[in-house]
Amino acid sequence: MEKPWKCGDCGKGFMVPSRLEVHQRSHSGERPFTCPVCGKGFTDLPHLQRHQRVHTGERPFACSDCGKGFTQLSHLLSHNVTHTNERPFKCSDCGSGFKSSGELVSHQRTHTEERLFGCSHCAKRFRTSSNLQTHQRLSHLLSHKVIHTNERNFKCSECGSSFKHASDLRVHKRIHTGDRPFSCCHCTKRFRTSSHLQRHQRVHE
Repeated sequence: MEKPWKCGDCGKGFMVPSRLEVHQRSHSGERPFTCPVCGKGFTDLPHLQRHQRVHTGERPFACSDCGKGFTQLSHLLSHNVTHTNERPFKCSDCGSGFKSSGELVSHQRTHTEERLFGCSHCAKRFRTSSNLQTHQRLSHLLSHKVIHTNERNFKCSECGSSFKHASDLRVHKRIHTGDRPFSCCHCTKRFRTSSHLQRHQRVHE
């Protein structure tokens, strides 16, 4: 079916000019419909009305099986699959079926070895955010337990000094490498730790 109303920025076509007008706001950044509660702007009225359910708690789309309510019809349709054995999302590599697109995306990483979720405390990476969260809970617990012991499991290969935490060892190693990753924005001085930089910056206050 022909879509005669074309966007001058990206060439996308629309059946009616009103839809083109709304679309063009994605290029201009115009958000004329503003939420009176939080001030967030939207390109059209339906998006604003859907957003306002966040503030009102309204959930007009209810599941006929369990009664659970949803703010959007698409969320209800995704939920309905949990009450059936239907697995419409198929993996193109192995044929496994899944109830949601999110589960399929997570599964596909087993074929690609893609690990998008990195731990901020170590170099480990994970395929799912839940696996990362589990890892971080365990690592934080083990890290905390060390506080109550004298264990120093992280040893410097250069000088043999031992530390309770991997982060302490990383900072220590900068003594040997000369690495000073923290630079002052007021002068040319650089520092091994952020705390040293902060202490220095008081000179410029």
